[in-house]
Amino acid sequence: MIACGGTGGHLFPGIAVAEELQRRGHEVLLLISEKKVDAEASAKYAGLDFKVIPAIAKPPTLSPKMLPFLLRLWKTVRRCKAMLVARRADAVIGMGGFTSLPPVYAGHRLGLPTYVHDSNALPGKSNRLTGRFCTKTLLGLEAAVQYFKGRETEVTGTPVRSEMLSLPTKYDALQKFGMDAGRPVVLVVGGSQGAQGLNTIVLEASKEIGADVQWLHVAGRGDFDRVSKEAEGLEHHVVTAFCDDMPAAYAAADLVVCRSGASSLTELSRVGLPGVLVPYPYAADDHQTKNADAFVAGGGAVLMAEKDLSGASLAVEVKGLVSDQVKMASMIDGMRSMAVDDAAARICDVIEGGMKG
Repeated sequence: MIACGGTGGHLFPGIAVAEELQRRGHEVLLLISEKKVDAEASAKYAGLDFKVIPAIAKPPTLSPKMLPFLLRLWKTVRRCKAMLVARRADAVIGMGGFTSLPPVYAGHRLGLPTYVHDSNALPGKSNRLTGRFCTKTLLGLEAAVQYFKGRETEVTGTPVRSEMLSLPTKYDALQKFGMDAGRPVVLVVGGSQGAQGLNTIVLEASKEIGADVQWLHVAGRGDFDRVSKEAEGLEHHVVTAFCDDMPAAYAAADLVVCRSGASSLTELSRVGLPGVLVPYPYAADDHQTKNADAFVAGGGAVLMAEKDLSGASLAVEVKGLVSDQVKMASMIDGMRSMAVDDAAARICDVIEGGMKG
């Protein structure tokens, strides 16, 4: 059983683990949340078995919402126990976030091998809590080990979906998006949270640079209409609400401007794309800045805090990078150095080892 709902950053690594487990001959059940993003993202994986479970984020301990949370948590744990028994499950892994705790705790109570995976340099509080009930905690980055003192950990890297392992040719990708092979392409992915501020800055930078640079701008559904209107007349600026073909988007791009969620950074490292990272400023415990720091230290990215960023400063940074081929080559190498290409296999090895034990 794999609990992996709540955000794409939890869901997609869970799907990667499920695909590898299926390849090895195991039956897999994926638990996702009631959120719309889970339903939309899971719909394209017809070969996998998904079940929705009710799960909510933990409120502050002294909050009046704590009692309803505990009641719902208890009900979800009971439901997960029943599913584990009915499916005769051999192991449980949570891929992080609020969906992981109930099934992992249920598995722990049943005496099953249990695991949680955290992709971030600074693990979330929910994962630190879930880790108390785990046989072993699996981590995407070495920097996270210090937060699980006294518990057995293993750095496995963060897995990516199989579709990220084979990109189309750059020519085909540029044709798909109607872009010119003679000019550099900057891919912009703002993420589902807080994309509006970054979108505005990118539009300003696009106007500042002009047609020397092309932009493939994934604006998000909530901000698509505004961004599209602002980009009218900018032939070098392609705007889309959502991209259901990220392999093609990565293949088309020379540079990426994005938030620094762990799953996104994992994909960038796997495909070897340099990044201008603008951490989401309201992320819990500012963990996106910690992620960005790790990739900057690896040489694959530059960090620009949103509070200090303007269209003009982003334009200078982007134009400087895409015109410096030596720097870009170095950043590609740095980004690739952060990749763990066999992360899904490593995680599955741990799970299989626990089942045999």
